Amino acid sequence: MGEPPERTPSDADEEIMRATYRALEEHGYADLTMKRIAEEYGKSTAAIHYHYETKDDLLAAFLDYLLDRFVSTIHEVETTDPEQRLEMLLDRLLAGPKDNSDLSVAMLEMRSQAPYKEAFTERFEQNDEYVRYLLRTAIDHGISEGVFADVDSEHVSKTLMIIIDGARTRSVVFEDADTLATARRAADEYLDETLRLRDE
Repeated sequence: MGEPPERTPSDADEEIMRATYRALEEHGYADLTMKRIAEEYGKSTAAIHYHYETKDDLLAAFLDYLLDRFVSTIHEVETTDPEQRLEMLLDRLLAGPKDNSDLSVAMLEMRSQAPYKEAFTERFEQNDEYVRYLLRTAIDHGISEGVFADVDSEHVSKTLMIIIDGARTRSVVFEDADTLATARRAADEYLDETLRLRDE
């Protein structure tokens, strides 16, 4: 899998996405309405419906918007050294929430709706596949450079995703500030045991 397709939202789309972001932070997924998004947008609900027919259409676009932001963040990891790249990717993936803990709760609520909303499922699956692709690529690069042991990179990347997803969920549900740091240490311990080259 390569990179997700680039999207070029209009100025209106960008403003609506930011309004949706703020509305989710303020009200959460369960209490989110087009009216509340419109209030953040500063225009009527009709102005939003001109771009998005339903709330689910808008939220599917919002998930695309978040994925684009995530990809932009990951692209800041510019090192070609496979060990450093893997470490920096994990730092980004297990970074603690800053001022958007309410949004993290809303995103968890949206994820819980994925089994019932195909558009949500597609977006979350795309995000998961892209993250695993980045992890797997860094691992494969390290194997080819002789700095990592010859492991099943697909299995290792999936295991890392389990650590990442579990930690993110627990940090939101239990508001446990130490969870992500613990997961980051666990990921390092797992990779040290799995990728470390051993003398024959």
